[in-house]
Amino acid sequence: MVSYSNEIDYIRIAVIKAHILVLRIKLPRGYMKHLLNGIQSINAFLWGGPMLVLLFGTHLYFTCSLHFIQKKIKKAIKLSLSSETDAHGNASSFATLTTTLAATLGTGNIVGVSTAVALGGPGAVFWCWLTGIFGMATTYAECYLGIKYRCKDANGNYNGGPMYALEYGLHNKPLAIFFSICTLLAAYGMGCSTQARSITDVTSSVGISPYVSGIVAATLIGFVIIGGVKQIQKFCLKLVPAMAIFYIVGCLIILCINYQYLIQSVITIFQAAFVPKAIAGGAIGGSLRLAARYGISRGLFTNESGLGSSAIAAADTKNKEPKVQALVSMSATFWDTVVMCAITGLVIISSIIKSPASIEGLSYSELTTAAFRQVPFLGSGMLGVSLIAFACATLIGWCYFGEKAVRYLFHDKGIRIYRFGYIIMIFIGSIMSLDIVWESSDLINALMAFPNLIALLLLRKEIKP
Repeated sequence: MVSYSNEIDYIRIAVIKAHILVLRIKLPRGYMKHLLNGIQSINAFLWGGPMLVLLFGTHLYFTCSLHFIQKKIKKAIKLSLSSETDAHGNASSFATLTTTLAATLGTGNIVGVSTAVALGGPGAVFWCWLTGIFGMATTYAECYLGIKYRCKDANGNYNGGPMYALEYGLHNKPLAIFFSICTLLAAYGMGCSTQARSITDVTSSVGISPYVSGIVAATLIGFVIIGGVKQIQKFCLKLVPAMAIFYIVGCLIILCINYQYLIQSVITIFQAAFVPKAIAGGAIGGSLRLAARYGISRGLFTNESGLGSSAIAAADTKNKEPKVQALVSMSATFWDTVVMCAITGLVIISSIIKSPASIEGLSYSELTTAAFRQVPFLGSGMLGVSLIAFACATLIGWCYFGEKAVRYLFHDKGIRIYRFGYIIMIFIGSIMSLDIVWESSDLINALMAFPNLIALLLLRKEIKP
């Protein structure tokens, strides 16, 4: 058991080493630009066709083969709020749901939708939303396998996810190891760096140095993750419902302010999904390919359907029946994308239609910021608090996923080193370039999705509705 004073020393050393590492790294001039261009080229190929077809095709297949399992969403929500009896495992259904939502209800719901609209046009909102609708079936399928092939460790705790389905279902350990490595990279990248950078963006707007905010974030998050899986679940149980309600209230206020433009916004979103349509004097627009590319990739970024991460959390449940927990986990995709991303998209598009001049000079990630400025006195503050809360939740949730991957690869031996590295990456991520952070996340998402989708498709006959 680590003492309180030892925890402080542990976190302080990690932050100091992160600072030293950043100061010592001297990259050649133009190196980051070349690296970014290289990653963008790879992403343009992967997300320009192969990933869109594979991911959306899987969503459609399981929607049909599971007889449109999405129709059971009401039952899924009810099950997530009920307590289990005669159950086995580590956590309640609601605890696993909030852990999943902690990881998925992140800045992708705010910044991700904003960049999707800026790069893909208003039609990207439709594709993002559609990814959530059909992605619910894939979430059900991967969580079903996560429960079916989970294993109990020496401490009596369950561990599961695609790596276990790949090893014990497909008997392909090399692919299971590859998935676990990708999960570890995603934890350090998408789960850590993007969120840390989002916190920095918020604090920098009020004059706080990225180095200061990085140190504070690494220290505070460090205290939570040092406590392990149980501490993470307890934290998520308290934070996730509160932050979701707070953000939704802010969005509803804006939608009430923009009520005259809501119908036009919905029409614009649907039209632009299939026929290129520019708004705001042509400043926001995109082709069908770009709308689908950024809508689907950002949809995956936020709901993670097909990524396999939700199956990792689902395996920790007390539920012994795979279909019950699979339904509960499916509701996370519903809340995350079908509800949250759709609301954010409407907030952005209606605000742009109402005041095209409001987005002049803004970066890709600032469209939501412009929309929240309409709320008198509290707008910017509400969004800032929401961004920080969402980012912190994702930092904590993805630390959990990464830890499960480490347990698969190295058992308990690598946990302490992993947590130490995670705290370091929070600091480094807070001062990294936002462009390279997002592009790297898209690449890692694709690499992580491939083995999970292979397991889903080859084990499809074992998944029951």
